[in-house]
Amino acid sequence: MDTPVLESLSFPASSDSSVQEDTQNSAGNLMSHTAIPCLMCSQAKFCLPSQEKELLQHLFANHKLVIADVNLIPDLKSYILYWKQRLKDEKPEDFFSIIKTEKKDKNETKEEEYYLLSDTHPEDRQLRDFLQRRRLERVLGCQQKEREDMQFSRGCLFCKQHFTGKRALLFDHMAEDHNFNIGQPDNLVFTDELLAKLDEKLNSLQCLYCEKTFRDRNTLKEHMRKKQHRKINPMNTEYDQFYVINYLEIGKNWEAIQSQKDIPEDIDDTDDTESDDEWSGWEEEAGCQAVCLFCEFTSSNAEKLRSHMSELHDFDLQDIKLRLALNFYQQVKLVNFIRRQVHLGICIGCQQKFETKEELIDHMHQEVHTNQIAEQAIWDQPQYFFPTYENDNLLCQLDFEDDNSPEDENSIQRNPEVPVLAEVRAIPETILSEERLRKEIIMS
Repeated sequence: MDTPVLESLSFPASSDSSVQEDTQNSAGNLMSHTAIPCLMCSQAKFCLPSQEKELLQHLFANHKLVIADVNLIPDLKSYILYWKQRLKDEKPEDFFSIIKTEKKDKNETKEEEYYLLSDTHPEDRQLRDFLQRRRLERVLGCQQKEREDMQFSRGCLFCKQHFTGKRALLFDHMAEDHNFNIGQPDNLVFTDELLAKLDEKLNSLQCLYCEKTFRDRNTLKEHMRKKQHRKINPMNTEYDQFYVINYLEIGKNWEAIQSQKDIPEDIDDTDDTESDDEWSGWEEEAGCQAVCLFCEFTSSNAEKLRSHMSELHDFDLQDIKLRLALNFYQQVKLVNFIRRQVHLGICIGCQQKFETKEELIDHMHQEVHTNQIAEQAIWDQPQYFFPTYENDNLLCQLDFEDDNSPEDENSIQRNPEVPVLAEVRAIPETILSEERLRKEIIMS
């Protein structure tokens, strides 16, 4: 190695030739796999990132050095090379924190000192920030090349159609024609590697969402269609490298950044004018978890629960409400009816009974009976005004739009043009009807 990769930290940015290297369209090419010497000595060499664990063990056992938050360092190789160059002319004590520990050896207590290299030192903090910015620049450079590349040529993952030119055409096709949406093309990077990984999983007969393996391609295809599994699992971190959002901030992936966006910026933490009663009501509402009609999924967010039932169970209560012109009370009865049927193990579409809930749900998924509601005369009954579960918070999430009361809903719906006349009531005799007496009361 001639010079440390990050020498530009103390010089103008133009002196860092590594930033201007040609970027490759692969997440793995962000890091070199060549061997580098130990930070503290030259005897041991390690190939990063594959031997990262061995390097850290060597530093701890042989040099009593610990690198803090090493998992948050964007480019550990450049990080090690930089500090190795700096320690040629400086003492470790100038940069490292010293931690004193006591070690008991038989009847003696020995004091040991360990070095800690962390971002509490300004230069280390600056180094980590620089590595983060440089990695982001490389990622954005790769993304820009992919956008401008017109030599792309690849077939669809789900059909025989072939695409050339822009990659966005393939992603749009899979989203529109196959309902396979992995995000906007502008948010993706290293797409060739991503497509290769997805293709490898499908060729291995593995579901992209639940990652179960099936005996043949037709079974896999049918499973992904019925279970609505034509999507990748967002909890699988191996896909994080293909989304630009995961490169924006050190130590923060898409979940952490998204959670920050969900917090309103205009909330003033110092405003204590609201009473505890007002906040307790808000907390209680946030904790009202509603349960899915068909599985154990829960959410206090009505839209999330609706999306879950629509995507996983092909059941959209809002669509059914509009299709059948249901008022609020009919929605209540329908929900209670479905709850009762599922509890009893009876299909809501064909009324077939099953021994277990799992058999029932599998049947309704396979026959698409989750969206096949029985005749209205079966469930639109007064008995279904009463909830199957007393704490069914899904009933609290139903839309209430000036619906008629249950007592007169049928008469008004069937006779919308019948005028409503005021009831004529007999006025009982009263002493206030006498004019003279009323005047005396007023004058007194």
